[in-house]
Amino acid sequence: MARTRKNPADAKLPKRVYRGKTKYEFHPARGGSVSLCPLDAPLSVIWAEYEKIICDMSREENTVSELIKQFLASATFQDLAMETKKDYRKYANKLTPVFGKMSPDNVKPEHVRKYMDKRGLKSRTQANREKTFFSRVYKWGYERGMVKGNPCTGVKQYKEKARERYITDAEYTALYSVSPAIVKMAMELAYLCCARQADVLSLTRSQLMENGIFIRQGKTGKQQIKAWTKRLEDAVKMSGTLVTDPGIASMYVICQATGHKYTRDGFNSRWKKAKDIAKDTFPELDFNFTFHDLKAKGISDLDGTLAEKQMISGHRNITQTARYDRKIEVVPVVGGQNTK
Repeated sequence: MARTRKNPADAKLPKRVYRGKTKYEFHPARGGSVSLCPLDAPLSVIWAEYEKIICDMSREENTVSELIKQFLASATFQDLAMETKKDYRKYANKLTPVFGKMSPDNVKPEHVRKYMDKRGLKSRTQANREKTFFSRVYKWGYERGMVKGNPCTGVKQYKEKARERYITDAEYTALYSVSPAIVKMAMELAYLCCARQADVLSLTRSQLMENGIFIRQGKTGKQQIKAWTKRLEDAVKMSGTLVTDPGIASMYVICQATGHKYTRDGFNSRWKKAKDIAKDTFPELDFNFTFHDLKAKGISDLDGTLAEKQMISGHRNITQTARYDRKIEVVPVVGGQNTK
């Protein structure tokens, strides 16, 4: 039951509306205040302004934009990896201008399909990623009673062609020869340890064990110690050549002058610059590959069966490993099977 107002003249005012110094003010339960109209305004005007504010707030609070904001502020989002959070914010910036003002329950599968069709003209991969993010937001909202369903359910994604790019030894050696120390170190760690970029850039000195490098994969959670080899030791020793600001001792193996680790974007700018130099220096070679392809080269160059490669790579299943095993197999022709 609402409390009795101190001033009987205010008894007919809308809920949470009070006299301010010069205007009537609405004080929402979430905090703050909103000016409505002058103190000499008639009661009908006060109610009209109040209802307008309530309507606007209701629309604002029950929108896709607000649903996305709540997801980005949730504990679920905070538990994600740093790079995943950065990607999700990027996807949110693409989706909000299109769906932001709609009521979440008014978004239908056909709207998502239309978005996919249009977005896919520019990038099918990004269309898939944005739809996956959108679906995750709705799943999160559905579990909390914020939405009635998920409009992304049943909307097909674009089929993505599996990468087949294998970096040859000549391409690797050429790029390595013109790269700065940070890129050389990252290349070697990613290749030798079959590691993801995020795990390489976040590598700390405390992970350097007596018998190898301890790596807990950010994606699968798999914990492994990558045993030392002379080549791996040499790669880590390059960390000593990195120059830091006076008085700075970094905890990271690959670090900036400030001692901080490199962000994905910060490192990728140096990776791109190194590839551009390699293209100019070795025009006869093809450097159209990604940093992630270094992990695939490592898995492809491992000796052993696919099952053995899965164990070393730390993949959850052998199908994942098979996607990374890209070296083309040499097979005999008819009549050449028994020749030496």
